[in-house]
Amino acid sequence: MTETGRNELQTRLRRWRLMLGEASAAELDTDLSRAEQRMDGALAALYDSTEQDSAEEPRRSGGLGSSAPRVARWLGDIRAYFPTSVVQVMQRDAIDRLQLTSMLLEPELLDSIQPDVHLVGSLVSLSHVMPDSTKRTARLVVGQVVAEIERRIANKTRAAVTGAVSRASRTRRPRPQDIDWNLTIRRNLDHYLPEQRTIVPERLVGHGRGANAIVKEVVVAIDQSGSMAESVVYAAVFGATLASVRSMKTSVVAFDTEVADLTDKLSDPVDVLFGCQLGGGTDINRALAYCQRLITRPTESVLVLISDLYEGGIAEEMLRRVAALLRAGVTVIALLALSDSGSPAYDHEHAAALAALGVPTFACTPDHFPELLAVAISKGDVARWAATVASEAATPSPAPMANHDHG
Repeated sequence: MTETGRNELQTRLRRWRLMLGEASAAELDTDLSRAEQRMDGALAALYDSTEQDSAEEPRRSGGLGSSAPRVARWLGDIRAYFPTSVVQVMQRDAIDRLQLTSMLLEPELLDSIQPDVHLVGSLVSLSHVMPDSTKRTARLVVGQVVAEIERRIANKTRAAVTGAVSRASRTRRPRPQDIDWNLTIRRNLDHYLPEQRTIVPERLVGHGRGANAIVKEVVVAIDQSGSMAESVVYAAVFGATLASVRSMKTSVVAFDTEVADLTDKLSDPVDVLFGCQLGGGTDINRALAYCQRLITRPTESVLVLISDLYEGGIAEEMLRRVAALLRAGVTVIALLALSDSGSPAYDHEHAAALAALGVPTFACTPDHFPELLAVAISKGDVARWAATVASEAATPSPAPMANHDHG
């Protein structure tokens, strides 16, 4: 074997050694560098196990203990030796596997953590038990993630929604300053006079204003049960972004068995998030009843229900209320998830029932949400849009289920 071949083999052996842990050291017979030893130690603290569920099956559990300084050092190590995407996965695993939730209440530890949307969900769920000193640090951490999400989606959302509202507000009797000349010319091309080399428009098209302008109403109802944490984070940012569009009236409510109206907090999505209480039961029917009272122009309203549809209330009443909203002219959309995490868990029976009523029911990624809302505001076919997006995507999100057999 050549020297190059031996080096490549050793590299592969070291990678397998890091993947399999200390138990493979003797069999693989390879030496780790000092940096690789630190990496191995960080992985071992989280994934190696000395416990067993049975005589045959060892159970992998962690070894970080309950010392905040030790956890902080470990967090520093993984940020030094692993890329950000891996760091975020390891942090989530540490919180889930090692019951480190209580450690997030310590400001010194929060300073060591790589912020991401999943961490925000954990912090929001703890917000009501945080001491003030920790809450200040937590708001800074949450603010970093919110700012990153805003950079990703805010401009796209405003452009899509403003365009949709503008299209919906067209009028054929515009004031001169409100004429949309590009659209007017396109609508009158059959009135072109070759001898004059000009178009004589018979129909003017423009933007409505004042009494003629249509103000759209969007109500976002967020299920704040623990499984919906990522969706809550994205929904809070979208709600705050929509509230900045002057041609729309936006309301945001969060619900479990109670309903919290967060509309007055929309100037700051961090405030929206800290107004949520992740966890607890779910009463979708009660939330929809509250949303009904917020809607003043049903035919110009879009209600976005973000929920996994595990209803703790009376499901029959929930479905009757949705049917009433549809009869009144409200556009209702049920998002099983608003996240990047792939196919969600949800109540298939309730999803099928909503789809049977004509409610588009599917999962949606944050990047697709602005276009979804624009289609809904323009009274487009949301179910067809979702099916088109799903057929073009390499991943299952969004996963449209409206008007299809759920199996």
